[in-house]
Amino acid sequence: MIADVAGMTLLALLLPFAGALLAPTLTHRLGHKAAWLLALIPFLSFLKFASFLPEIAAGGAVTGGYAWVPSLNLSFSWFLDGLSLTFALLITGIGTLIILYSGGYMKGHPQQGRFLSFIFLFMGAMLGVVVSDSFLMLFVYWELTSITSFLLIGFDNERTASRRAALQALVVTGGGGLALLAGLIFLWNISGVTQLSMLVHSENLVTASPFYLVTLLLILGGAFTKSAQFPFHVWLPNAMEAPTPVSAYLHSATMVKAGVYLLMRLQPVLGGTPAWEILLPFFGGVTLIVGSVMAVRQTDLKQMLAYTTVASLGLMVMLTGFGSPHALTAAVLYLIAHSLFKGGLFMVAGLIDHEAGTREVTKLGGLAKLMPITFIAALLGGLSMAGLPPFVGFLAKEEIYAALAGGNLRAILFTTVAVIGNALMMVTGLTLAFKPFLGEKTEAAAKAHEGPALLWLGPLTLGVLALLAGVFSHPFHALFSTPMVSAVAGEARTVEISIVPHIGVPLGLSLLTIALGVVLFWQLTSFRALLAKLLEAMGPGPDRGFDVLMTALVRFAYRFTNFIHGGRLDVYVTVTLIITACAFLIPMVMFGELPSMPVLPEKIELHEAAFLLIAVAGLFAVLKSENRLTAIVSLGIQGFAISVIFLLFGAPDLSFTQFMIETLSVVILALVMTRLKLHPSDHRPLPQVLLDGTVAVVSGIGLTLMLLKVTERPLDQTLTEFFNTYSKVIAHGSNVVNVIIVDFRGVDTMGEISVVMITGLAILALIRVRAPKRPASAMTKPQDVKPEGGDA
Repeated sequence: MIADVAGMTLLALLLPFAGALLAPTLTHRLGHKAAWLLALIPFLSFLKFASFLPEIAAGGAVTGGYAWVPSLNLSFSWFLDGLSLTFALLITGIGTLIILYSGGYMKGHPQQGRFLSFIFLFMGAMLGVVVSDSFLMLFVYWELTSITSFLLIGFDNERTASRRAALQALVVTGGGGLALLAGLIFLWNISGVTQLSMLVHSENLVTASPFYLVTLLLILGGAFTKSAQFPFHVWLPNAMEAPTPVSAYLHSATMVKAGVYLLMRLQPVLGGTPAWEILLPFFGGVTLIVGSVMAVRQTDLKQMLAYTTVASLGLMVMLTGFGSPHALTAAVLYLIAHSLFKGGLFMVAGLIDHEAGTREVTKLGGLAKLMPITFIAALLGGLSMAGLPPFVGFLAKEEIYAALAGGNLRAILFTTVAVIGNALMMVTGLTLAFKPFLGEKTEAAAKAHEGPALLWLGPLTLGVLALLAGVFSHPFHALFSTPMVSAVAGEARTVEISIVPHIGVPLGLSLLTIALGVVLFWQLTSFRALLAKLLEAMGPGPDRGFDVLMTALVRFAYRFTNFIHGGRLDVYVTVTLIITACAFLIPMVMFGELPSMPVLPEKIELHEAAFLLIAVAGLFAVLKSENRLTAIVSLGIQGFAISVIFLLFGAPDLSFTQFMIETLSVVILALVMTRLKLHPSDHRPLPQVLLDGTVAVVSGIGLTLMLLKVTERPLDQTLTEFFNTYSKVIAHGSNVVNVIIVDFRGVDTMGEISVVMITGLAILALIRVRAPKRPASAMTKPQDVKPEGGDA
């Protein structure tokens, strides 16, 4: 493990955020040409991360960071191994191409600078997720991806569909983020560490814990919502309301793979258990089938790609949890292959829409001669998505079947799911590669022409990389696949698969997939119609369920809020006192903890008895007062009497505080009451008086019993001894009380001073309030004469 002391990794992590600051200004000055300059920012980060390839390919890791709260073991730290480095390279490398693509796609848009700023923020957030070592840093960046994706999906905020899609993504992924936070807290408590690099070496500590299952479910909640696993997949296709550069980036290298990254990172910690090997393959397999079926059903290019992303994520989750020796290798290979072909195909879809004015595949055709470079890029991406040699997608598919194939029922079931899912995704890949470009030229295609270099450079580059990764598989595995698989497995693994066919079950399953895909592609129109009827017969799906759930939630919140916040102060006070009384009395009664009755002193001094009588007299004066001002003054008399009692029993500081509170209370209440239009006396009906009296008496009894119970316990002298010992030594003060107030709890005292200051400002405002002037004639009318104790 190598310590990164130079701090250059920190700079690579912060560069995207610097790009977010620079993008609006540069775009305003240079227009779309600023994309060439801005693309250097993620490219520099890419070069920095690429410099770690030799070290990590040799089996090393790079760590670094800064202590934040050492006492709690909280830090801003990063950890780079084969898994995180591959993700970092995908994020920054594809991010560079996305910035260039955005410059061409958003050319002339008045908010292009704001859009690029959001892209950079999104890039920095996702980069932080994959390199984070500390739990805290991981969670902060995890939630930042949800916030920035909300901004990007809802970029066209004037459209209702964009706002709904953004809100849906935020609700689903944000809720999953809260589950992840709880899961990380469980991991912290179980393992005692707050860093992933230490957690992955904790062996069976987590799986042996009695809290393993709840921890796993919480972690899966965060991962499944972020990576759109069924039934949380609905937000991802709706996120296509975002501009195409967002879709290309979100689906290829960033947010949707965050959940897969988390599962791969925690596989050595949480994997290998029956729960892991049941839940992940099941939900992953269902997501694969749902996504691939829905993809074939669509005719919009972006929707087709969106649902294949759902299917691909399901396939990766299924492989991560399957548990066979080749499964993790297959998941890693497919993740890299998917990043390359999906990013390119999304950019192709946007390029077609940009030039032809439509994304409907049924309205497209004959674009090959008009857009030859785009056709080549689509062909490279589509064939890799179809899993055909010599592309890296073929390597991934061969390894998938090597991982799943077996003679038991479980293996047969998931192999069948993989064959069907891959065949359907092959249909979609072939549709994207051929349908818009071959055949007769349509009316929409007549006006199309090849786009600028900013638009076709990205998809062409990714398509070529998908080809080169398959052809030169040996160096590809040495630099990327092998280190990544080793990191996911928690032990050294070697990947050796190449494009040279090997006779066996995996090759036979690949041929079966190709044959099934070709047949379905040949009968695509009929097959799509059949799927449409089937889906219509099944009724509304989870997307409609989300709307129903949100509507019900809003209605419940509205009614519940109106129920508990009806706007009546007397209700609020009554409920608060009832709950307080219950909190005091019920535990003492249930557990037999009622205090013993206090023993009265044999002799009470005359002045002590006098002030007790004054306090009791003040109480009766409050109850018998005929108007509110008299009651307020009587309440003050009672409080002042108690303050004197505190003084007599050796608590001058408490007595002074009580004097201040009583004075402020009387002044404020008097000022408020004289400016409210209230009845001069109490007109409550008898039942209300009985209820209020009962609540007051029960609350008083509860508080009294609690105080008596507390005073029964032996006095803990620990703090007394501490302050007596250190007040002179540390704070250089002989008055212990003053030292406590000023030094040991100075922040608390500052808060109290702030409260007093705010109270004084409120009193000043009340004093300066003046009643509106009335006409002289009106002031002589009998009904305007105020009764005693009335308001102004």
